[in-house]
Amino acid sequence: MADILANIIVRKQRDLLDLQKKVSFEQIQGQLSTARPPRDFFAAMTQPVGQLCVLSEVKKASPSAGLIRADFDAVAIAKAYEANGASAISCLTDEPFFQGSLDYLTAISETIDLPVMRKDFIIDPYQVVEARVAGADALLLIAECLDDQTLYALHKLTGELGMGCLLEIFDPANLDRAQNVIADQPGTPTLLGINNRDLKAMVTHLDHTLDLLPHIDNLDTLVSESGIKTGEDVRKLRKAGVHRILIGEHLMRQPDPGIALAKLITDSDI
Repeated sequence: MADILANIIVRKQRDLLDLQKKVSFEQIQGQLSTARPPRDFFAAMTQPVGQLCVLSEVKKASPSAGLIRADFDAVAIAKAYEANGASAISCLTDEPFFQGSLDYLTAISETIDLPVMRKDFIIDPYQVVEARVAGADALLLIAECLDDQTLYALHKLTGELGMGCLLEIFDPANLDRAQNVIADQPGTPTLLGINNRDLKAMVTHLDHTLDLLPHIDNLDTLVSESGIKTGEDVRKLRKAGVHRILIGEHLMRQPDPGIALAKLITDSDI
């Protein structure tokens, strides 16, 4: 498979240029005063210590899986997650590759009480401000997409706007980079995410999180992402000290994502 991540970033850069011709950075900054106050994503995903916290994802499609859910109602799915034990919601907002939308995030944010994270390929301050204006309480930053200068700048801006951050890595070479950013900028409440899916090859291995555990500074703020399907998968992670997970595709394929989430939580007790 071609380098999907590189293709996404090229498209994102082009779309950003088009977007800023319609609404300038200064104009979107001017809309910040209309955004509701952010909810505490970090607290929702870390308290109490030792309890399972699930970042439940609203996702219609992906490059690796294609269309995941045809009968897609973003708000109904988020409400079902909220009613069945989710700690926070992750909403895909990338349109070309994931069939997501910022409109989904805004609608979810206006309907439920849980914190909502914008999941996208964030490469520019414009997108950070755009997320807050749309109602995001947190933001995904992917280390593989960003050089050090940009990563530090976007991470700092995220905190300045009152949002939390999920800082994701896949490549072990980026682990120290990510942990350094978290340590250097404590003003942005940040979870460290390990993606079990290689975004370049779109191959998933659940043990990827476990392999990196000896090198993690703080297990209490670690999130394992992708490839989690069963209660046994979650128990495997929890027995190793990982109590925060992001799960989307498995739930989205079930007849009732909310009931599936409740079952997963029940089946993952240790």
